[in-house]
Amino acid sequence: MQYRISPKSGEKLSALGFGCMRFTRRGGGIDQEKAEKEMALAVRRGVNYFDTAYIYPGSEVCLGTFLKKYGFRDRVNIATKLPQYYIRKAGDAERYFKEELERLQTDHVDYYLMHMLNDAATWARLCGLGIREWIESKKASGQIRHIGFSFHGGTEKFKALVDAYDWDFCQVQFNYLDEHSQAGIAGLRHAHAKGLPVIIMEPLRGGRLAGGLPAKAKAEFEKYAPGKSPAEWGLRWIWNHEEPTVILSGMNDTAQVEENTRIAEDALPGSLSEDELAVYGRVLKILNEQVRVGCTGCGYCQPCPKGVDIPGCFAAYNHSFTEGYFTGFREYFMCTTLRGVRSNAGLCVKCGKCEQHCPQGLPIRKELDNVKKRMETPVYRIGAAGVKLVMKY
Repeated sequence: MQYRISPKSGEKLSALGFGCMRFTRRGGGIDQEKAEKEMALAVRRGVNYFDTAYIYPGSEVCLGTFLKKYGFRDRVNIATKLPQYYIRKAGDAERYFKEELERLQTDHVDYYLMHMLNDAATWARLCGLGIREWIESKKASGQIRHIGFSFHGGTEKFKALVDAYDWDFCQVQFNYLDEHSQAGIAGLRHAHAKGLPVIIMEPLRGGRLAGGLPAKAKAEFEKYAPGKSPAEWGLRWIWNHEEPTVILSGMNDTAQVEENTRIAEDALPGSLSEDELAVYGRVLKILNEQVRVGCTGCGYCQPCPKGVDIPGCFAAYNHSFTEGYFTGFREYFMCTTLRGVRSNAGLCVKCGKCEQHCPQGLPIRKELDNVKKRMETPVYRIGAAGVKLVMKY
């Protein structure tokens, strides 16, 4: 197993982490026996970072039961997440945290995240409820060793959030399809420059970059390296960067554990050749054939006077065509609306300032109208109203 050193703490973390969101489910619950076999194999092959969350049904209990049964607690780092969107008053964080400790059968969490903390305004709201003081007390007692956040949104909002507090680590979505969307490579480099370990989620886009690739894209990979799986191509692309510390993989099969741990042994930064990088370029060209807006995510159009996350809106809009409407809609809702301060396309007032700075010369106002028509449906408006009501209280 390759280990990467946390820039902040100096700890050795396995380059591959076990994502505990996608355990096999049977009869309405997690198949505990199967999950334990997969996790035990991962630990024996050197994985020392396990990621779960309060809202993953049964996941914390499954992980806690496994660690106690096998006596592996001291061999791994537990990462779990506070459902910060449920916090309404002082004391709520403590209540959820205690429940998580009980589920995990432990007295401390190694890496604790504010779950889906998507902008600095939401963090400010939590600070008004005493979250900073609560975190400091938990770190002083040893119940929380490292504090961080998981993020879905655009580059500039990510940078602002990184700068809003003295975080110990962060978690973002990153893969060869999202190099310039979500936090993107610019966000990763910003966090890395500040000494933050960066944990990577969705390295294969929920499996889309593994088993869900178009035949033409698979053929490009196969032609260059027969027998090397698309999943291996996807993981090696991320590990080719120096910024990521841990890549999370939602493994739910021992064959996946075996393959991913094998790859993690020698997938080092800078290890891909120019010819291999060219293969990714050809695959991306195939994947982007259905892209509707040629936005590169450069961010020159930002900041929008009305707060529209223009690159984020276009990325989700494009994904609604290339990966299916539901995937794009989910990304759009999470990245623009499930937050304290919204950044959706419907906020555009057509001032045109963005178009003056776009290197691609895109008709941004027209395209944002198209985004609004496709994404801000009656279902979206109902969901947005619900989020607004929850945020109010």
